[in-house]
Order: sequence, then structure tokens, then C-alpha cells
Amino acid sequence: MKRYVYLVLTIIWIIVIFLFSSQSGSTSSDTSHGFVNSLVNIYEKVSGKDVDNELIVKKLNHPVRKTAHFVEFFILGVLVFLFINTFDINKKIIISILFCFIIACCDEFHQMFSINRGPGVIDVLIDTFGGVTAIVILGRKIIYDYFKKA
Repeated sequence: MKRYVYLVLTIIWIIVIFLFSSQSGSTSSDTSHGFVNSLVNIYEKVSGKDVDNELIVKKLNHPVRKTAHFVEFFILGVLVFLFINTFDINKKIIISILFCFIIACCDEFHQMFSINRGPGVIDVLIDTFGGVTAIVILGRKIIYDYFKKA
């Protein structure tokens, strides 16, 4: 039963990733600008300091967008590994990483068809690294056992 739950969650998350990729460049940028602006507003309330919202949003927008790539695929890495781990197979980590990489490539290819968006090798690397990070954290026992035998 767990296997099917993980499969459904993985498919839903892949759809969410592709929905984000379907957004136009301006919509995606507006979303990240709004997120950063909200963070700045929270900082102002907590610290009691006024800051230059426009400047901070401009400086933080790009790192926030790249962090979003990482987090999206970190979550995908968790879900994929949990699903793959329900099978009695070898190379669970390699299969999980390869799957995340393939989805990252498909996601970037998909962005070619969204207005003002395009594919990026750096984004594929960030996406894949997000997935790898989650998979290594979850699969650390498998990795430890592998090196312990060697």
C-alpha cells in the first residue's frame, strides 16, 4: 500500500513542478518577487527597521528562484527514493538520482514552450543537486553499508 501512496505523491509532485514550469516568465518572476517582498515585510516588522524593499527584492530574487528549484527537486528526491525503496532491488540510489535528473531535463525542455522562459543547464544541475541531496540523506544507511563492505 505504501508503494502506491508514494507513487501517487511522486506523480502529483511532478505535475506541480511542470505547472510551475508552465508559468510565463513574468508570472514566475512576479511570484518570486512577491515571496521576497513578503520576507522583507516580515523582517521589517520583526526588526523594527525600514529597508529598501525594491533593492532587496532585486538582489534576492535570483537566489530565491534558484533555491526554489533546489527545494522542488529536494522534495521530488524524497518522494522518488521512498517509492524506489519499496522495491527489493539494487542501485536504489542510482535509480532515484537518474530519475530526478531525467525529470529535471524534461522540466527544462518543457520551459522552452512557456512564454519568456527557456532551458538552462545550471537549472538542471541545481534541480539534480536538490534531488541528490535528499536521496543521499535518506539513503545514507545504504551508502554506509556499501562502503563498509568494500
